[in-house]
Amino acid sequence: MAETQERKTDFLEKPHALSSVGKVIGIVSGKGGVGKSLLTSMLAVTMQDKGYHAAILDADVTGPSIPKAFGVTAKATGSELGLYPVKTRTGIDIMSINLLLDHTTDPVVWRGPLIAGMVKQFWTDVIWEDVDFLFIDLPPGTGDVPLTVFQSIPVDGIIVVTSPQELVAMIVSKAVKMAEMMNIPILGLVENMSYFRCPDNGKDYRIFGDSHIEQIAHSHNIQVLAKLPLDPAIADCCDQGTIESMDATWLEPVARALENLGKGEVTSS
Repeated sequence: MAETQERKTDFLEKPHALSSVGKVIGIVSGKGGVGKSLLTSMLAVTMQDKGYHAAILDADVTGPSIPKAFGVTAKATGSELGLYPVKTRTGIDIMSINLLLDHTTDPVVWRGPLIAGMVKQFWTDVIWEDVDFLFIDLPPGTGDVPLTVFQSIPVDGIIVVTSPQELVAMIVSKAVKMAEMMNIPILGLVENMSYFRCPDNGKDYRIFGDSHIEQIAHSHNIQVLAKLPLDPAIADCCDQGTIESMDATWLEPVARALENLGKGEVTSS
């Protein structure tokens, strides 16, 4: 582990000289389709609502969805000093490849090293001003971009997003083990699409089967921070670009963990 830590430190990149970033939080998943970008957006909104200055670095270069969730259509601007993120309606700073493309539907057909290099530039060339929590929305899996982020950016902790299916247990374990290998603190797990609450009878139904998140958490000695419902209202907010209007009370335990991290009260797993 000492060798891994030394390797990680050797590759660390400095942020832009004009940047001021408090805590850097990576949002990761072992596979796609589990709501990683959704959780990233909702966490930024939650912390912004609590009076912190939140920002999102969209590292999912080939599948960027953060601007859409916030209804952001303005393009990022720059000067001789550097690149400036775009602010959402409530003041959350966002940088995403879709804020640099002429058309949001233009595909990014790049090989891994180019994509990883762009993500690194989002850290080194973008001016992140007075940010308390910078959330990095990472692409799924354990490939080039997560590796680049873990090696190049001083990530203070990650949150792993999962869903209830049994298959996901194995996939999540891969993401968790990668973080452990890279000596990145794991703040905990969040299970998305955990249940559906029927509006007619108020009962909870497990659409995707019984949860396995407790077993995963126990096997890796990490916390289950939250379980999010399968809620059509959330999907509608993302589609309409109004995620900032969502009242995400389910994420209060995650917010407390992040606040404790800011106070230095959270220890890595």
